[in-house]
Amino acid sequence: MIKEKILAIVLAGGEGTRLSPLTATRSKPAVPFGGRYRIVDFVLSNLVNSQIYSIYMLVQYRSQSLIEHIRNAWVLAPIISDHFITVVPPQMAEGPEWFAGTADAVYQNLNLIRHESPTLVVVFGADHVYRMDVSQMIDFHRSRNADVTVAALPVPVADATAFGVIGVDREGRVLEFQEKPERPKTMPSDPTRAYASMGNYIFNADILIAAVEEGRERGEHDFGRHVLPRLVDTHRLYAYDFASNQVPGVKPHEEHGYWRDVGTLDAYFESAMDTLGLTPRFDLFNPRWPIRSTSFQGPPARIGSARIESSDIATGGVIRNATVRHSVIRREVTIEEDVVIEDCVIMDFCVLRKGARLRRAIVDRYNVIAAGARIGYDLDADASRYTVTDSGIVVVPIADIGTRAGRYAE
Repeated sequence: MIKEKILAIVLAGGEGTRLSPLTATRSKPAVPFGGRYRIVDFVLSNLVNSQIYSIYMLVQYRSQSLIEHIRNAWVLAPIISDHFITVVPPQMAEGPEWFAGTADAVYQNLNLIRHESPTLVVVFGADHVYRMDVSQMIDFHRSRNADVTVAALPVPVADATAFGVIGVDREGRVLEFQEKPERPKTMPSDPTRAYASMGNYIFNADILIAAVEEGRERGEHDFGRHVLPRLVDTHRLYAYDFASNQVPGVKPHEEHGYWRDVGTLDAYFESAMDTLGLTPRFDLFNPRWPIRSTSFQGPPARIGSARIESSDIATGGVIRNATVRHSVIRREVTIEEDVVIEDCVIMDFCVLRKGARLRRAIVDRYNVIAAGARIGYDLDADASRYTVTDSGIVVVPIADIGTRAGRYAE
């Protein structure tokens, strides 16, 4: 029996302007998350855990950090030819053009699809935090004899106005797409909810090739806005209910069907906070469905007479007589005496000098916070130096790499 060939295309070219300043020097998928991950690790882990091993990652804006991360963290078995994660920058084979949208990115790389000759192409985004068994979505796609299947997240109708909404019949067949509608079409089974598109798709390969080629001729660049709405009347499009996806090892205290688009600073911060504590909303530790990342070869964290509550502490750090509450402390962070950190994300290689106080802050890499500094206590003063979000999160941008505290910068 010939095994079906499934190819994954991961769209990782997003500029991520709403995550600025965290995206000042890196793309959105490369932004660090949790104690040891990047945002891109979630989609790659989901694909690999689902036994999808042929993966092209299309990159574009500020891609060097992401390329280095993939090189260090995501080497699959090189002796098996169809086990690969390959980073693909814009090739500009059609002229001096970068990717103009999701469909255009795939169009510009049709040669890769044709070379692999898959039967199915999985097209997923790289900037969401979630767990998903993609094989279950593939089974749904086959069971419906679908041409295209779109992953759909049930959301309250009041929230659906912020999403692309999918209107379906009772069998799940797509009837229409609505872009941030004032009156979202509700789910047939639940009038209080609507299906929001997650931007993850499964295509029959021949349908995908024909659709993006026609889209190119018509000046269509995006799947959600252009290509998929055009296919509704001529092809079999179905919505896959993400809430039905069952991932092994998820604990009773976790939010079932956890999925977050961490496209804004506030959303990113809240999602990071969701991973903390003994009963987190989204538990990053799941041996049956691991989130994979770099294998950092550094020492364990060293902790003195510190007080630490509901926090994640990564490797290589030094915490002296300090207090850390409900915070993410990434690798090789030094926290000196009498420092108090509350509800914060402190990224790699930072140094927090004696007596500093931080609350509700994101501190990007390589920063040295001066002795006695106060961040998050006077938002007007903070706004004169840093980015402050609408909810009052203070974001300290990445510092000059020359001031880094660690030795293992990526």
